[in-house]
Amino acid sequence: MEIFTLNHLWAYLTLTIMEIILGIDNIVFISIAVSKIKNPSLKERLRKIGLFLALILRLLLLFSITWVIGLKAPLFSLFDYQITGKDIILIGGGLFLLVKGTFEIHDTVSCETHHTTTVMSQSPFWIVLQIGIMDLIFSLDSIITAIGMSRNLWIMSSAIITAIIVMLLCAKKIGQFIEQHPSIKILALSFLILIGVMLIAEGFEAKIDKSYIYFAIAFSLCVESINLKYKANEQHHHQKK
Repeated sequence: MEIFTLNHLWAYLTLTIMEIILGIDNIVFISIAVSKIKNPSLKERLRKIGLFLALILRLLLLFSITWVIGLKAPLFSLFDYQITGKDIILIGGGLFLLVKGTFEIHDTVSCETHHTTTVMSQSPFWIVLQIGIMDLIFSLDSIITAIGMSRNLWIMSSAIITAIIVMLLCAKKIGQFIEQHPSIKILALSFLILIGVMLIAEGFEAKIDKSYIYFAIAFSLCVESINLKYKANEQHHHQKK
């Protein structure tokens, strides 16, 4: 069959890697969203629901390519910018991430716990709703990238499914690591704010190379990992005394 040619295989592998990279911010958001759930089994269930939602939305959008492409048609002008449906979604998603990240950092740093906030943040419905909204935003980015890299529907859908499976396998470990290290959680929330700024910028047609953002996050994580290792060694040294 034509789908098994070498060119198609390379397209599949390249697209899968791209989808995994684009899914990193999705995993981080899901990990933050479920972090306040105390029940481990419910937390894992919500994490899986979030990723399955991401898969379903990506496949639905993929099979609605004409609609996705149509989102690039200008709707109105604002400050000399031609605003499209895609731009509105990106700006809305970016603002949501900015607000979400800022409030989460405030709660984490101040250690304040208001009953109403806690009940709301631990509501499975509210968590799934947040994940669903952001899945839609990240799915648009993912699908538009897929369309740009390949025109073969089966290659695109196979790459997306493979990427989600990889994300399912990694999500729990990433979530646990974020929860166990408050400083990493702050970094993850800062990452969400950074992604929010990037989405808003993209909504106004200001292209920001994602590789710069991923490099900044990777560098910050490396520095923080060294810091965590130093603290662990220092604690071990004090225990020996």
